[in-house]
Amino acid sequence: MAPLEAFTLDRAALTGPKNSVSLVTGGSAGIGLQTALLLHDISADNRIIILDRQPPHPQQAPKSFINSPRVLYHSCDITSWSSQRAAFAAGAKKFGRIDNVFVNAGIAEHGEQFFGEELDGSGQLKEPDRRTYDVDLYAASDTVKLAIYWLRKNDKDGKGKKGGSIVMTASLAGYLASAGAPMYSAAKHGILGLLRSLKNDTATLSISMSIIAPGITLTDIVSGRDPGETLNAWAIRMRKLGVPINDPGEIATAVAGRCADVEEGLAKGRKEWMGEKMLGLFRGGRNAPLFPNKL
Repeated sequence: MAPLEAFTLDRAALTGPKNSVSLVTGGSAGIGLQTALLLHDISADNRIIILDRQPPHPQQAPKSFINSPRVLYHSCDITSWSSQRAAFAAGAKKFGRIDNVFVNAGIAEHGEQFFGEELDGSGQLKEPDRRTYDVDLYAASDTVKLAIYWLRKNDKDGKGKKGGSIVMTASLAGYLASAGAPMYSAAKHGILGLLRSLKNDTATLSISMSIIAPGITLTDIVSGRDPGETLNAWAIRMRKLGVPINDPGEIATAVAGRCADVEEGLAKGRKEWMGEKMLGLFRGGRNAPLFPNKL
C-alpha cells in the first residue's frame, strides 16, 4: 500500500464556509470554541450556534464574539435528547436554517472502570461509571441524528442550498488502542464507525460527513496532570519529554502540523484484508445484499 500523503493547511488561506449557519456542540471551550471563533471570523455573513452547559468565558473569547448578533448561545445538556432537540430547534428558528454541524462535545475517562474493585452500598461490585460513553458516543450519535434531520430540510427551502456538512471530533484514540482510557478509546472508535457507516448514505442527501482525529490537544479534558499543575505547565513538561502537543486553534483549522487522509488509504486496502467475496456483500451501504434498510 502506498504511504499516506500528508498535507498542510494554511489558516490565512481559508476561504469558507461563507454565508452559512454552523452549530457547534461543546462550543464554549477548547476545540469547539476555537472552531466557533474561526467560523465567526472567516466571513461576516456566518452565524454560529453554540450548545454547551455554560457560555464561553470572557477570558477565553473576545467581547466582539460573545456579544455578536451572529452568535447564539443555547444552554444544553447534550446527554438529554429533549435538551439537544430543543437547542437545534432554537438555533434554526433564530437563523432560519442550519448548514454545518460540528459534533464536538466530549469528556475524558473517569477513573478505573475495568480493574477497580470498589463496592457499592450493598457490598456488591459497584456498577461502572458510563458517563464517558454517555457523552462521547451516545450524545454524539444523537447530535448526528438531529444534524441529518435539520440538514435534510435545506432541500426544501427553495434557496438553492442543499444539504450541508457534519464534522465529528474523534481522536487518535479512535484509530489506536488507548489502554489507559479504554472507554474513551471505545467511544471514539464508535465515532469512526458512525462515519464509515453513514457517509455514503448521507452523500445521497447532499450531506457530507467527516471526522478530525487529533492527538493530544490542550483542552480541559486532558488527564494525567500532577495535583495543582496547570494545563500550560503540563504542556511544557510533556513537550520537554518530546510529546507532540496540539493547540485547539490548530485543530480548529486542521493544521496541527501536517494532516493525512487515513480513511482513503484504508478503503483502498479493503480487498486485501476482507476478501473479494465479503467486500462484495458489504459494498453499497444500504443497497448491499445483506442490509434490508433502504433510504
